[in-house]
Amino acid sequence: MAPTRPPLPPPSAPPPTAPEGPARRQSSRESAARTYARSLPIVPVRARGLTIEGADGRRYLDCLSGAGTLALGHNHPVVLAAIRSVLDSGAPLQALDLATPVQDAFADELLATLPRGLADAARIRFCGPAGGDAGEAALALVRAATGREGLLAFSGAGSPEAAGGVPGAVTRLPFPQDYRCPFGVGGEHGERLSARWAETLLDDPGGRALDDPGGRTAAPAGLIVEPVQADGGMLPAPDGWLRRMRALTAAHAVPLIADESSTGVGRTGAFWAVEHSGIVPDVMVLSKAIGGSLPLAVVVHHEDLDPGGPGGAGTFRGNQLAMAAGTATLRYVRENGLAQRAALLGARMLDRLQQTVREHACVGDVRGRGLMIGMECVDPEEAPGAGDPHRSDGDGAGDPHRNDRGRTAPRHDGSGPLPAAPDVAAAVQRECLRRGLIVGLSGPHSSVVHLLPPLTLTDEQAEAVLERLSDAIATVSRTGHRIPTPRTPKEEGAASPAGNAVTCPPHTA
Repeated sequence: MAPTRPPLPPPSAPPPTAPEGPARRQSSRESAARTYARSLPIVPVRARGLTIEGADGRRYLDCLSGAGTLALGHNHPVVLAAIRSVLDSGAPLQALDLATPVQDAFADELLATLPRGLADAARIRFCGPAGGDAGEAALALVRAATGREGLLAFSGAGSPEAAGGVPGAVTRLPFPQDYRCPFGVGGEHGERLSARWAETLLDDPGGRALDDPGGRTAAPAGLIVEPVQADGGMLPAPDGWLRRMRALTAAHAVPLIADESSTGVGRTGAFWAVEHSGIVPDVMVLSKAIGGSLPLAVVVHHEDLDPGGPGGAGTFRGNQLAMAAGTATLRYVRENGLAQRAALLGARMLDRLQQTVREHACVGDVRGRGLMIGMECVDPEEAPGAGDPHRSDGDGAGDPHRNDRGRTAPRHDGSGPLPAAPDVAAAVQRECLRRGLIVGLSGPHSSVVHLLPPLTLTDEQAEAVLERLSDAIATVSRTGHRIPTPRTPKEEGAASPAGNAVTCPPHTA
């Protein structure tokens, strides 16, 4: 029988600690590199499922989910039972890369979920516990297998840490999207132009860099792509375009690396996001949700790329608690059809949020896949394209985000996209928090409000999330909410200075 937890205390129960104490001490003792604590002044003390309770007794609906690490939400019973079973067994908690029953069970479950074309010839490489560790291991793998140094990546994606120190190692290609199309056209035409750009580089490895006319690219050891860009602002890669990337890399004998750190384990409506397009990559980078809330990252690759010899991949690659929690999470998602559930519920939520584009001028675009949803905030008082991060003020030469005329993708009304408005996004996030809803920010200048709820989200919870988010957007739109200029770390906690502010009037079109 699954273990049970005592019920959470009612909101009126006395808080276990003064909420301002830990936050104040954090500000005085920790580096200014803190990210989430700046915009989410919460001191969590208890959590279960979608709900977090703060030290002040308030409860919040958590649609950040530990940046996507919590596929089943906080403290799911099957995850807690798996962790307790390892603790009670007396097994080692850290085993380096030695074979253990816990690691064996994790490998069994992971292989059972992989795309069949890869699972049948897969090798699993355990590495350091973060997605960056897995990215480094994947790049080292393809470099060793191909004897080449370069990497093709896409604008808007995270930086591959392992590419540093190699001249021309990373070449950025334009990522296809509709709202801020790098070619100003969107749709299938934009996809074809993006694919043609990649084809040009693959046809001329080591040639002149298109994003740096004065330099030269390093011959590519691999091409890495996120099926949905998370940091880029919840941007799904078009399925047909992904199939084209697979065909191009296969034709040029360049390994295709799918970074599924954020998209895996059912998040997008398929167990692995590459399944939407039907492609089978040569390498998959996996982290976040595969550890069931605990740190775990692996690289899965085709056996033909196996180096055949030992190679260091991090001391903490034998985390037994994370493997047990990950096994329980993978199995639960698979056996309960949570990927299919994410597809249906996510589509309904996206459909509802599309209405906000029509109702509020400060919402430029709503997109996503499954329960990976983003809403881009824009400044309706600026001219279309002004200050746009993808817009060229000159001829755009050499910039993969821009085309030769500096055009931007068309808006729904044909006028072009409005400039990104991070101040508006921050205002929406703050209004959400006031209503007991935790959301994240990503995308161009953090102008995209994003939702990453657990896959266990119920219909009733989804309705509550949408109501609170819609109310927050309406408030920001109605009141012309003003956000002060961001403060420096030394100014943190001081009075907010008046400064650059963005107003968000209601839509009058």
